[in-house]
Amino acid sequence: MTDAKALTDLIHARAGTEPVRLGLILGSGLGHLAHAVEGVAIPYADLPGFPHVGVSGHNPNLHVGTLEGVRVAVFGAREHYYESGNPRAMLLPLQVLKALGAEQLILTNAAGSMRPDIPPGNVMLLSDHINYSGLNPLIGEKTDTRFVPMTDAHDPDMRRELEAAAVRQGVDLPEGVYCWYSGPSFETPAEIRMLKLLGGDAVGMSTVPEVILARFLGLKVAAISTITNMAAGMSEEKISHEHTKAMAPLGAAKLERILREFLRGLR
Repeated sequence: MTDAKALTDLIHARAGTEPVRLGLILGSGLGHLAHAVEGVAIPYADLPGFPHVGVSGHNPNLHVGTLEGVRVAVFGAREHYYESGNPRAMLLPLQVLKALGAEQLILTNAAGSMRPDIPPGNVMLLSDHINYSGLNPLIGEKTDTRFVPMTDAHDPDMRRELEAAAVRQGVDLPEGVYCWYSGPSFETPAEIRMLKLLGGDAVGMSTVPEVILARFLGLKVAAISTITNMAAGMSEEKISHEHTKAMAPLGAAKLERILREFLRGLR
């Protein structure tokens, strides 16, 4: 099995050895942002042990280079739990990210809103999450490092910086709690009513395993959802993956402005 060091050496050979400052994992509708990175694109297929990505609309390449003058590593796709039943699927890529020098990670995703004031086409900064799936990528870890505190899983300083970037760009960026359901089926209206009672604001099928893994590795994390639909039972729209792909670019344009402004603040 290929380890993170071997993969890091391979990436250094293609992209140079300058340390990466920040990692980005892109959700639906943001693939074009990866192509904006000035550097190299390495297919996941060339990185032994990187996940197979079987979701249409995603870009399975690792882009390493500069974006807004900041050295970044951008993952154009993630493996979701529902693809293979493995919540640890993104562990190796995140280990590689840390080995490349990154200390921060920003996660993005497409999500369904449970709040009428955050309709499709908007973005939401995650203040916290609810792991309603009950799954955990650290199950099976043998050391006491598995007991990861999650009180500030979504880093307060990074959130403040992202909020400030949104203000400078004139983009509304409300905070909310993200609920993780395993997928691939969408939630029922009854499940959405339950999640609202529990304090959820948006629901999706990713991100939470990566937050847990990133905190396990000592990375600081922030996450933003692009809202592609109202959750089940909250509108007359028909929810589907095709609908998600069609709607994702609306919020993605706002998210890209926030991310670029955030990166300019790191220079």
